[in-house]
Amino acid sequence: MAPTIAVSSAQPQRPVKAAEEIRDEGDEEVALRRRNEDLEEELRKSQEREERMRRELERAWERLRVVEEAEERLCSQLGELEAEAMDQARHYNDRIVSLMNQLSQAHRLLHPVPN
Repeated sequence: MAPTIAVSSAQPQRPVKAAEEIRDEGDEEVALRRRNEDLEEELRKSQEREERMRRELERAWERLRVVEEAEERLCSQLGELEAEAMDQARHYNDRIVSLMNQLSQAHRLLHPVPN
């Protein structure tokens, strides 16, 4: 048998990524980019909803302010009407008492009490 010599490759071995691994990393990057875009879209929609809700809340506060002012005006008017009604009731009562006195006087004149 003849002697044999083993020859090793002198080049350092570096990890060689298989095309499949590169494709997987590329797919993962694409998936992450899509996920990022989806999240950014959700964030944008959420911010738009938040802005709409803020504007709606501001409109509700404005309506509440207007209603409260109207309530104050109505309460004031009601108080004035109650005071006026009480004044009219007093005048009406005074007029009734006056008419009763006149009627009494007329009755005494028409039907004098005998002595």
